[in-house]
Amino acid sequence: MAYLGMFFLLLTPLALAVDFTSSSSKATVIELYTSEGCSSCPPADKWLSTLKDDPALFKSIIPMAFHVDYWDQLGWKDRFARAAFSNRQRQLTGQGILSQVYTPGFVIASQEWRSQSRTQDISQLKTIETGVLSAKLNVTNLVVEYSEKGDYELNIAYLGMGLVSNVTTGENRFRKLTHDFVVLEHLKQKGNSLWHVELPNIPQQGQQKTAISVWLTKLGSLHIEQAASSYIDN
Repeated sequence: MAYLGMFFLLLTPLALAVDFTSSSSKATVIELYTSEGCSSCPPADKWLSTLKDDPALFKSIIPMAFHVDYWDQLGWKDRFARAAFSNRQRQLTGQGILSQVYTPGFVIASQEWRSQSRTQDISQLKTIETGVLSAKLNVTNLVVEYSEKGDYELNIAYLGMGLVSNVTTGENRFRKLTHDFVVLEHLKQKGNSLWHVELPNIPQQGQQKTAISVWLTKLGSLHIEQAASSYIDN
C-alpha cells in the first residue's frame, strides 16, 4: 500500500474513457485473502472466479483477491503476494472484522464469512441505502466523487483477470492455478468527497483483462462505506 499527496497508478493506453457509478445501495465487497502456497486456497479462488459470470458483477457485488505473503517462506513464492496485503488482513483482525489471520479468509460486506454457501448468504444480505460513488477515467485522469460529505480514505485497486500460475513447489506443487479479481496494486488517498488522480501504466502480470475498483472508508477504519468497479480494457 502507498500513501502519496497525488498518487500514481499504472494504466495501459488501452483504457480510454470509462465512467462507472454505484447505486444508492451499498455495494457488497467480497475480499478473499489467499495464497498460491496454501493447499486449501484453490477452491476459494475457484469460487471467487465464478462471480465473473454473475449478472450482479460490478453492479452490486465487487470481488477482490488479496494475495498474502506469509506463505512465501514455505516452499513457493506467490508472485501476486504483497506484505501490504498481509498487513491489511492483520489490521482487519485488529479492528475485530476478522477473528484471526488465516487463508483462505473471506470478508464480505466488512464481515468475516466462513459459510459454505456464500452465494445464498450474499443474496440474503440486507440492503443498506448510502451515498452514490461515481468515477470517471479518461486516459490518465481519474475523478472520483461521493455524494456524502465527510472525511474519507479513497482506495483504488487494479484487478487482474484470467491469470495462470504453474506451481512447481510447496503445498500446490504440480498444480496449474487460475485466478481472477487479483489485486495487482492498491493505493490510498485521504480526502473529503472529490478526488482528482493522474495515472500512468497498469502492472502487467499476464492478465487477460483488467478492472478497476474504488471504495471509501472512514479515516482509521477498514469498514467499507461504498464501492464501485468496472472493466477498463477488453
